Amino acid sequence: MLHLRLIVPADRTAEVTGLLERTVGTAHLVVLEGAARDPHGDVVLCDVAREAADEVLEELRGLGIDRDGSVAADEIGLSLSARADRAEKDAPGEAADAVLWEQLSDATHEESTLSVTYVAFLTIATMLAACGVVLDNAVLIVGAMAVGPEFGPLAGICTALVRRTPRLAWRSVIALITGFAAAMLATVGFSILMDAMDLFSDEQLRGERPNTRFIYDPDAFSLIVSVLAGAAGMLSLTSAKSGALVGVAISVTTVPAAANAAVAFSYREYAQAWGSTEQLLLNLAGIVLAGTATLLVQKVLWRWGRRRAERTERAERTG
Repeated sequence: MLHLRLIVPADRTAEVTGLLERTVGTAHLVVLEGAARDPHGDVVLCDVAREAADEVLEELRGLGIDRDGSVAADEIGLSLSARADRAEKDAPGEAADAVLWEQLSDATHEESTLSVTYVAFLTIATMLAACGVVLDNAVLIVGAMAVGPEFGPLAGICTALVRRTPRLAWRSVIALITGFAAAMLATVGFSILMDAMDLFSDEQLRGERPNTRFIYDPDAFSLIVSVLAGAAGMLSLTSAKSGALVGVAISVTTVPAAANAAVAFSYREYAQAWGSTEQLLLNLAGIVLAGTATLLVQKVLWRWGRRRAERTERAERTG
C-alpha cells in the first residue's frame, strides 16, 4: 500500500475526505485540522491500495491540491492491519500490475537529469568496459553493464512519448547523447594512457576475443535482446519490482559497445568502431521501442480495468 500525506486548504478538506472515503481501497483516514503551517491548511493522512492510488492522485490534482497544498506518497514496507488487508482485497486488480503514472513521471524526470554524478557513473562504467573488451573479460563487462546509469534517460524517453511530454523527452535525449559523448571521449583518452603504460595493445583488441566479440559484431539477437530488456526494464519500474532492474542492466550492451567503439577509435580500428556503434544504436533503439510499447499496453489495460471497475460499481448500485 501507499501512505498519502496531504496538506489541504481548509475550505476543501471536506471534498478531499469525501473523495478518499468513497474510493475503494482506502483505509486509516486521519484529519488534523489546522496542523499545517506552510502552506496553511489541514493535514490529511490516508493509506491507499496501490491499485487505487493512481485514480486518487489524478483526482487530487483535479482538485488543485498539488497547486494550493501538497501531495506526498510513500511506499509502506509493513502494515499490520485487518482494515488495510480488506482495502487491498476490495481494490480492483493486482498491486504488482498497477502503474502509478505520476510516480513514473517523477522518477524518470529525476533519473534523466544530466548531472555530474550521472556522467561520472557512465564514464566509469565505460572505462571499466574498455578494460573488459581489451582483456576479453566477461566479468568486467557484466560489472560495467550493472554500473551504467543509461536506463534512466531511456525510460524517460519512453515515458515522454507515452505521456506526450516533449520537455521530458528533450531532457532525456540531451542526457543520453551528452553522457555517452563525454564517456566515450574520456575513454579514448583512457585507452591512450593505458597503451602508453603498456597495459592496452592493438594486438589485444584485434585478437580472437571469444567472450566479447558480440559487442562489435551485431546480429539479429542484438535487437531481440535489447527489446526483451527494454520491456523487462519498464515493467520493473512500473511494478515497483526494482530488483529486476539489475538483471536488465546486465542484459544489454550499450556501455560495452560505447567502450569498444572508443578503444577501437583510439587504435584507428574503424571497422570495430563502426560495428560497436551499430551495436550501441541497435540496443538504444530496441530499448526505447520496447519500453514505449510496454507502457502503451499497460496504459490500455489500466483504462480497460478502470472502466470495468466503474461498470461493476454502477451495476452493484443499481442492483
